[in-house]
Amino acid sequence: MTEAPLLAAKAEARRLALAARRAEPEAGRMLRDVILAEAPPPSGAIIGGFWPMGSEIDTRPLLEALHARGHVIALPVTPPRGNPLLFRAWAPGITMAEGPMGTRHPAAGEPITPAWLIVPLLAFDRTGARLGYGGGYYDRTLTLLRGANPSLTAIGVAHAAQEIPQVPTGPHDARLTAIATERGLIRP
Repeated sequence: MTEAPLLAAKAEARRLALAARRAEPEAGRMLRDVILAEAPPPSGAIIGGFWPMGSEIDTRPLLEALHARGHVIALPVTPPRGNPLLFRAWAPGITMAEGPMGTRHPAAGEPITPAWLIVPLLAFDRTGARLGYGGGYYDRTLTLLRGANPSLTAIGVAHAAQEIPQVPTGPHDARLTAIATERGLIRP
């Protein structure tokens, strides 16, 4: 697909995915249970997560459970456009700051590098392709982290309703190791 048709296809897929996404009160706890049962991170792994915004699936039950299991949790700080994400340590009760586009992150702290990522998305398919918000932050971050750690695990998380038959992708779109929803785990 050339650039213009790819951008148009992604814009339409984003529109449809946002319309399909709806908050379900139990989805965050169900997601936590799926990941802990079907794809738990290795002991001691630094976990890169994200603070949910809007109608994204609620990752907080998962982050709290992983923290309780002794994992260091890192949340992303959104840098200027064109750069990969930077991660800071998070723990329940830590002071959070507002970021761009409605994001939230730890207000202070030194950068840390996660070895296992929980990745937000707008749409996904069964090949491990994800559609993000269009800034390319996670694609750049996954490429950078996989360059240093080829065995990096990246699990996309979403509501099951966000699955589409095929995500339009280009050469810079990074694939996921798996996708977890409130209904189960999908391994490409």
